[in-house]
Amino acid sequence: MNTPAIAVTQTPLVAVYGTLKRGLRNHHWLHGADFLGKDILTTATLYDLGPFPGAKPEPSRGIEVEVFRVTAQQLAGLDQLEDYRVRYPKHGDFDRAIHTTAFGPAWLYLYNHDVDGYPVIREGTWVPRL
Repeated sequence: MNTPAIAVTQTPLVAVYGTLKRGLRNHHWLHGADFLGKDILTTATLYDLGPFPGAKPEPSRGIEVEVFRVTAQQLAGLDQLEDYRVRYPKHGDFDRAIHTTAFGPAWLYLYNHDVDGYPVIREGTWVPRL
């Protein structure tokens, strides 16, 4: 069980792959965070859920993420946005786990629900629908 302050001491980095990316609708949640750069992760696969993507811890050919250095307060805000429940992480919409990036270990939000029938993205990036 991780409280946000403890989580940031484990890693202050977060890797984002959807609406939190620069230029997209939820990026304002990362206001003030340090953008470290882009990376490609082969430890997760994306599913296009319509208004947002969800990642599953499944091998891929490489999905694009953006990596940010965050504060405990910013991580707590992201937890709220993603419905990550610190005490019961499998009961919210997303759980989070540490994945290795080019910038060091980073939190990646993982979708908790069934993805059967949704388009899979095993390589590249999620593109929002207009």
